[in-house]
Amino acid sequence: MGDDLARRLNTWVDGYVQAWNSNDPAAIGALFTQEAAYYTEPYSPPWQGRDEIVRRWLDRKDAPGETEFRWHPLAIGPDVAVVQGVAVYRSPPRTYSNLWVIRLDAEGHCTEFTEWWMQHGSSRSNLS
Repeated sequence: MGDDLARRLNTWVDGYVQAWNSNDPAAIGALFTQEAAYYTEPYSPPWQGRDEIVRRWLDRKDAPGETEFRWHPLAIGPDVAVVQGVAVYRSPPRTYSNLWVIRLDAEGHCTEFTEWWMQHGSSRSNLS
């Protein structure tokens, strides 16, 4: 993966995790372009635009500091990355596998984000 793309991707995912654990509207909004699309599930329309993304994120927010997230890139293209992650929630204990498709602009803002997640069968699993 190119150094610039690696830097943008690392910065973006770090920012996403910080926003996830803070629910700060400014931090959430800073991740996305004004016209970004956020796909939360198959066959549903995306959250469209920065304002709707922030509003709908906060409608579904997790408690600050409730999760631990580990990730690594699976595939990288010129403006798109596929990331695999594991999210562990503390209370109630539960674990999810995540697959993210992230399209970044040259400044490192997301233009399109798609997430898939699956809950693990057991109540807890180690981060890997």
